[in-house]
Order: sequence, then structure tokens, then C-alpha cells
Amino acid sequence: MEDLPPEQVRTLLAVVDEGTFDAAAAALHVTPSAVSQRVKALEQRTGRVLLMRAKPVRPTESGEVLVRFGRQLARLERDARAELGMDTAEGAAGPVRLPIAVNADSLATWFLPALTRAPQEPQVCFELYREDEGHTTALLREGRVMAAVTSSPVPVAGCTVRALGLARYLPVANPAFAARYLAGAPDRFLREAPVITFDRRDDLQDAYVRALAGPGAAASPARHRMPTSEGFRDAVAAGLGWGLVPEAQAEPLLRAGAVVPVGAGRPLDVRLYWQQWKLDSPALARVAGAVAEAAREALLAPDSAPGGAVRGD
Repeated sequence: MEDLPPEQVRTLLAVVDEGTFDAAAAALHVTPSAVSQRVKALEQRTGRVLLMRAKPVRPTESGEVLVRFGRQLARLERDARAELGMDTAEGAAGPVRLPIAVNADSLATWFLPALTRAPQEPQVCFELYREDEGHTTALLREGRVMAAVTSSPVPVAGCTVRALGLARYLPVANPAFAARYLAGAPDRFLREAPVITFDRRDDLQDAYVRALAGPGAAASPARHRMPTSEGFRDAVAAGLGWGLVPEAQAEPLLRAGAVVPVGAGRPLDVRLYWQQWKLDSPALARVAGAVAEAAREALLAPDSAPGGAVRGD
């Protein structure tokens, strides 16, 4: 592959971010013809189709590689300007922006306190993307985020990975709901009783039932979908269905008698990892350190889950 002209890479990135060639041209203050020529020249250099010409424009798999490279290039340039003091002059780029993907349960329990520990000199502004821990790596792969909390130990190309610990979930239900629906063998009733899920991609409850009843088993098709961590917890406590609630949220409810353990009280532990771009970015390094420190305090060590089902991708 020949050298990749930064101007062409930036143009490709603008097309993906803006969604159309015309919008990218307006953002770059050039003509749409110039944008088209730059993208075509980059495709000729790489010998690959980089964009799917739809509305909005989407990168191909090869295009995602160059989009990620373009974002990393922009980040390195910005960090270099900051270290040289160039961003203190007129036209300064402003605070460092860090896009991070994180699952809803981490966001609702331990992740925000982790961000408050990160040093704010220079100032860092966080742009959080909420996504299931099994799917946050897709945002890394697309280059939309610089780091992610994920359940995948396999690093995305161009990223490093470190283990954070185990997030423990407790199977619980409202006492009246449990008395009505959950009498008998857990591996049977948990497949029949109404269940709470986060969204259509949430398979945590299904994974729990598989751990009890074996491969091929699944939770009931009678499902209530609650797209926030707090809403999920409240729906379980209200008696709409059973569900796996993060331990930090479940324990106060258990002490108050608002919920009771189900499934013989066997927890489900999910391995969490931190993946980030391989960049020498001081701001990203500081945040990664703060996240790792908070995770050590809030999550279980990987070898501390006796008797619990452990889920990891």
C-alpha cells in the first residue's frame, strides 16, 4: 500500500461523519467534486472500495480501518498541539474530547465515579456512548470511540485490552411475583415466568437460564423491555418480572424486602475489560488509570466467583 495522504484520509472521515459528499464539502470548505476526487484517489491508492454510496454514506470494512486511522491521526495532532502550547493561542481546539463506550449497568453503578478521579489538567470532556457490553467493541472498530468497557477479551485491531474484573448480577424478583410464578424447580420456572430485559439484544437472562438448564434453554418469551438500568431495577421491584440486577443495585432492595432471591440465589458474573486505542495520549492514559482503579474497588477479582455462573465472550 502506498502512503496515505492525510488530506485524503481527513476527507474520507468527513464524508463518514457528515453522511453525504455535499455535507462533507461544506464542512471542509471545498467543492463536492473535490471531495469525490479525494475519496476516489484514496480508493485507487488502497485498491479497495472504502465507502458504500448510500444515504447516509457508510464505510466498508476497509473504510472502517481508514476512518479509525483518521481519528487517531487527528487525536495525535491535537495532543501534539496541546503539548507545544499551540492550543492556547487564537483558534485553540479547546478541551480534550474523549469518546468512550460503556454499558448501562456500569454507567449506573461504578463508572461515573471513575471519571471524576481522572485529572482534569488539561481539561477533558467525555462523550459517552451507552451500549451493551457485548457490542461496545463495534464502536471501537468503527473508530467512533477511543475506549470501551466490554465483555470481549479479544482486542480490536489497533487496540490494547486489560481485564477490569467481574460484574456480579443477582437474580431477584418482587416477593408477590415470586410467590405467584416462581414455585418449583428454578430451571423450569425461570423459563416460563415473565422476565425483564434491557433491549432486544440483551441475552443476560437467557445466559442465566442456560447456566441452570443447559444449552438451548432460554428465558420466557413473555418479556418486558426496559432500556435503562434504573428502569430495569424498578420494573423488577414493581413485580413486572424477574431479572438479573447488578449487585450494587440489588442489595438495598434485598435488605428492604422489596425483592427476594430467585434461581436458588446463584449469581451471574460477567467479565469486563477495558479496550482502548494504541495511542500515546496523556489524557486517555490518565482516564484508563482512573477506570482501572475504580474497577478494582467496585468489581470482583476474576478468581473470586465460587459457585457463580461466569459469562464472558
